[in-house]
Amino acid sequence: MVWSPRAQSISVVVPTYNVANYLSACLDSVLDQASTLGRHGLEVVVVDDGSTDDSGAIADAYAQRDPRVRVIHTANHGLGAARNEGARHVRGDLLAFADSDDIVAPGAYATMRRHLHRSGSDFVTGSVARLEGEALIVPAWMRRMHAQRRDVVIDNDPEILGDVFAWNKLFRTDFWRRRELAWPEGVRYEDQPTTTRAYLQARRFTVIPEVVYHWRIRDDGSSITQQRSSLTDLRDRWTTKQMSLRSVEDYGSTKVTSMFRDRVLAGDLHRYFAEIPGCSDEWWNLLRTGVLSIWGARSLTHSGLLPVDRLVGWLVEQGRREDAAAVVRYAAELGGPVPRVQGPDGPRLDVPVIEANTVAEAALALRPQEH
Repeated sequence: MVWSPRAQSISVVVPTYNVANYLSACLDSVLDQASTLGRHGLEVVVVDDGSTDDSGAIADAYAQRDPRVRVIHTANHGLGAARNEGARHVRGDLLAFADSDDIVAPGAYATMRRHLHRSGSDFVTGSVARLEGEALIVPAWMRRMHAQRRDVVIDNDPEILGDVFAWNKLFRTDFWRRRELAWPEGVRYEDQPTTTRAYLQARRFTVIPEVVYHWRIRDDGSSITQQRSSLTDLRDRWTTKQMSLRSVEDYGSTKVTSMFRDRVLAGDLHRYFAEIPGCSDEWWNLLRTGVLSIWGARSLTHSGLLPVDRLVGWLVEQGRREDAAAVVRYAAELGGPVPRVQGPDGPRLDVPVIEANTVAEAALALRPQEH
């Protein structure tokens, strides 16, 4: 039986590279969506990005027994290029992306398609749960951003720019192509620049509270997000942050730009700050250069980071590497909130590993909700 497009049919692009241990579970979760979509409402385009394990053969086996699955074999060009290749081949009215080591939640695409029908939005974005072993955990920040259903434009909901993921969204294919959206190639963290553009260019988008995607957290060291101490990772992170910031600045809203810089772009810096103890000179210099390029004129003391991370950010800005490393180690050893003391201008952090009188008040100060 040959697959043929129907009204509001869904195409799912699954880029694949050396994930033989996970690919079947991913493809099964995508194909199982048919129980709520209807058999002919689904197309799966697997892009084998030059895998050297059995991933390509596994994908081919699915295609041989299921006409909804097509496989494209390419040389290895990276995740962004694989997604773009798949998007060029889709025939459905709606477009989704799924990473080949993750799981699409049961009924996810039917839920998102229903919300698109209702709202007329250009795309819909759902909540995400981290799959840690057998446990599913919805991060607090994801629960906050997806607390309720809403149909919005970016000016009214700029914090949603922090939901950067490619795979918890369902796009209208004509919106994707009309806006000439594509994933950056040759760089990691390719999700953020493209999802940022989608938010900015949509006439309207819909945010829903339902969990639509299970993001597998791998502990084997192969995940990109487990390689933050490498220079390549840090360079790519600054590149994609700068790309995204340029799009936001070009959009021209002071409100959106302020929220994006202080809350969204700063949001993952604590993970990099954790690498400061023992980092190389080159990595430290790259970290500081990136921080200054984005926040140098304003300072991370204004950001939405936790108090201790605002302090570390300020120390990075000042070039105080040893003090930054000392604070990171101290906070890690505490394993909980850093103590507070009463300062002349109100409560502040108490960090005995550095001299408080050498630190700007703003870098130690606590906000009312943090007392």
